[in-house]
Amino acid sequence: MEFSSRERQKLWRLAGDRRDQYPHSLQFYLEPPTESISLVEFESFAVDRLKLLKVVENLGVSYVRGTDVYKTKLAGELRKLKFPYRALAEDDYEARRKDHISHFILRLAYCQSEDLRRWFLQQEMDLFRYRFNELTGGLMQKFLEHVNLSFEAIGEDLKNELANELSASTPGFSLPKVKEQMFYKVGLADAVDLFRARRVYIKDGFAYVPFKEIDVIVLNNYRTKLSKALALTARSLPSIQSDERLQPLLNHLSHSYVGPDYSVQKNTGKISLDQIDALSVKSFPLCMRQLHRALRDSHHLRHGGRMQYGLFLKGIGLTLEQALEFWKKEFIRGKVDADKFDKGYAYSIRHSYGKEGKRTDYTPYSCMKIIMSNPPSQGDYHGCPFRHSDPELLKQKLQSYKISPSGITQVLELVKGMHYQLACQKYFELTHDVDDIGFSLNHPNQYFTESQKLLSGGRELKKEFNNSGSFQQKNNSQESINSSSTPTSSNAKTDTELEELEAYFTED
Repeated sequence: MEFSSRERQKLWRLAGDRRDQYPHSLQFYLEPPTESISLVEFESFAVDRLKLLKVVENLGVSYVRGTDVYKTKLAGELRKLKFPYRALAEDDYEARRKDHISHFILRLAYCQSEDLRRWFLQQEMDLFRYRFNELTGGLMQKFLEHVNLSFEAIGEDLKNELANELSASTPGFSLPKVKEQMFYKVGLADAVDLFRARRVYIKDGFAYVPFKEIDVIVLNNYRTKLSKALALTARSLPSIQSDERLQPLLNHLSHSYVGPDYSVQKNTGKISLDQIDALSVKSFPLCMRQLHRALRDSHHLRHGGRMQYGLFLKGIGLTLEQALEFWKKEFIRGKVDADKFDKGYAYSIRHSYGKEGKRTDYTPYSCMKIIMSNPPSQGDYHGCPFRHSDPELLKQKLQSYKISPSGITQVLELVKGMHYQLACQKYFELTHDVDDIGFSLNHPNQYFTESQKLLSGGRELKKEFNNSGSFQQKNNSQESINSSSTPTSSNAKTDTELEELEAYFTED
């Protein structure tokens, strides 16, 4: 294809404008995007970045940040996502545009509460750290100048004069290494974290920072700016909440689950009611095991528990007929007679299976929905035990399930760090005697499916269950089902429909 001279000039001007808009692959996200995008692109960009941050979170807890194994794992996972995270070519406009817009969309979604802001800030910081350290020396220097952090490099004469002090004050730096490394003269206010950790030489109100430690200063600067930006965004929420198009999407994103919805099960009808007690011990996540035990003990669950547990049982394969029989048998053992059950509770069960009302086929709750919505009150048993239980009560529960003291300590540390899904993942590893489950846990029904695969020998990990009930060591590992398939916009609709379903479960 040939272009006229005028057309070529127009294309060059357009390319120049784009380069001016995103001069570097990395940024502090100081200026929000001003262009118009479709709601489809809005959701697509946000979901892709959310998948990216979920990966960053999982690896940040599983491995020591900055180590070679962490960087290798993260690079491999990010390649699968095909997200623009690396030091991109200078003219890769579309990749930088997606990076820019998706950050601001999630900033809107995750500024709505202190917990959400804290989570978003931590994951964006970890992602920024990785991307910054992937820059070459030249690109790093260009970026520092772009964000007005161009620190003064000290000359060779001054470095030789201070060589002994620099070596003594900078951990890991011998005299020969000091002479090889570039040092920067940085104001003490910018290097306060390094000063507190005693990792730099201080003189006359300045810190002498080696090139390899500059990322600490850059990250501290970015954290301050992003933290302030999140607080300011939260103040502007009322104006956004009045937009009927955006608010449902933003609420959905902050509670978003990005995996399969488990609405269609291949094993529907293959699980008998007699198996549920045994399955609850070996293949139910802790939240569902807790609900099952409470139901057996009190022969009743309040509406939050019935919704959470009932949809989970539907997801693992219980048919409508089995569900009606299961709940009726249990309830009539308590204070509910058969007639009351048929007139009240049976309708809500049929409704959840799409046989009443709007005929909507409701899907089981994801971990994020359980953690973030409808916290349990006195007398309730629903919710996430890792999120909603008192740590001491959680410890006692884990002890009663014969979890080792060291295992309990690991779980409680994850809970303390507010990594509730990772705590559940650790619970899976401890109860199945495996070292690494090889997937990110995001859904109670995913927990059940992976447990059944492992126990039946359909999934090979480092250890495998044998017929005698003990575990055997295995050498191979196999990828789990892809739990990061892209959700559609119907997920937001499903959340709304589930709220409508609660009206049918209000009778206790």
